[in-house]
Amino acid sequence: MRLLIKAFLILLVLWFSIHTCVTIIDGMNNTPRNADLGIVLGNKVNEDGTLSDRLQKRLERALSLYQDGRVKMLLVSGGRGKEGFNEGDKMRDFLIKKGVPAHAIITDNRGDNTLKTVQNTAKLKSDYHIESIIVVSQYYHITRSKMLFRKNGFDKVFGASPNYLEWRDGYSLVREFVAFYTELLPA
Repeated sequence: MRLLIKAFLILLVLWFSIHTCVTIIDGMNNTPRNADLGIVLGNKVNEDGTLSDRLQKRLERALSLYQDGRVKMLLVSGGRGKEGFNEGDKMRDFLIKKGVPAHAIITDNRGDNTLKTVQNTAKLKSDYHIESIIVVSQYYHITRSKMLFRKNGFDKVFGASPNYLEWRDGYSLVREFVAFYTELLPA
């Protein structure tokens, strides 16, 4: 029995390690692609209404995609945080201040989590003629996000992450491992 448990633990560590390496490589692979829509996944807005560094870096990455002509439009998606702000509105305001015209931004304030953002975007697919997307988030979040978009009818899904690392990335990689396989399985 001990041998079986030891073998299981070794396989689990190996599986986690391989998955994590693939996630890191995929998330940091910002291969230049063009797409119809860039989707910025929300994150914390500070209590004073300013954007967290993590969220600002995502928006700066999306802004560069738009300015470089790699995406035609941007969708900003997030929920209402405990701080009392709609993430989507705050993200839209940031992009407008940086010169993105309001008509090039779709705001989703009901994207409380990645799956809800995916589902909300899928509802817009035909209205906006969305054939291809670039998901903008932290590197550890790209692989799962792309998988969810593919599961929900998007074939051409790419990722872009900001050059931003922080101490909590280790925790986030573990969380993403669990979330990936939880959401991979059919509901």
